[in-house]
Amino acid sequence: MSNSVPLLFALSKGRLADESLNLLQRAGLSVPVDTNSRKLVLPSNDGSIGFVMAKPWDVPTFVEYGAADVGICGLDVLRESGRRVHEPLRLPFGHCRLSVAGPKDRPDTPLRYASQPRIATKYPRLAQDFFRQRGVNAEVIELSGSVELGPVLDLADLIVDLVETGSTLRANGLVEIRTILEVQAVLIVNRAAYQLKSEQIQGLIEKVRAVI
Repeated sequence: MSNSVPLLFALSKGRLADESLNLLQRAGLSVPVDTNSRKLVLPSNDGSIGFVMAKPWDVPTFVEYGAADVGICGLDVLRESGRRVHEPLRLPFGHCRLSVAGPKDRPDTPLRYASQPRIATKYPRLAQDFFRQRGVNAEVIELSGSVELGPVLDLADLIVDLVETGSTLRANGLVEIRTILEVQAVLIVNRAAYQLKSEQIQGLIEKVRAVI
């Protein structure tokens, strides 16, 4: 495929997009002038890359299905989605962890001895896998908002959620019990594009690798 065909790059909206664009710019890649534009696809300065600002959970889907050639998302979102993409690079930002947490006055009982705990989470796939691997018959309750409310309102015994500083947990009387996944940003590539646009994508990967 000709190098004149622009790459399409999906970025997670918010702070991850800002950090992603900063990294790409440091790598010498062209980025959009106006990231606040209402356009759905933002062209880079030189037209070599088009950028889609997407909801974080949509980025792996866009990349797997070829709606975007390349993307940057959190490892938590990628693992929860189960999308089949190439993962050539882990990136040096977006660091946090996906953890099991519960009330600080919870009995100090190993998780494997828990009897059918209810787990509130935005990550039902990862939560279910974690407890199943430990032989725990957990009931997973999917929430899209503040999962810390689960134990506070007696909806759930435990939560599985992202933790950065732990301040939100502490403010709600919760403590971390176990880390499920160390999270950071990851560069992902569509499998077909990895072959069809090999020269462009390999060039992009090498430029980014050089600055991390």
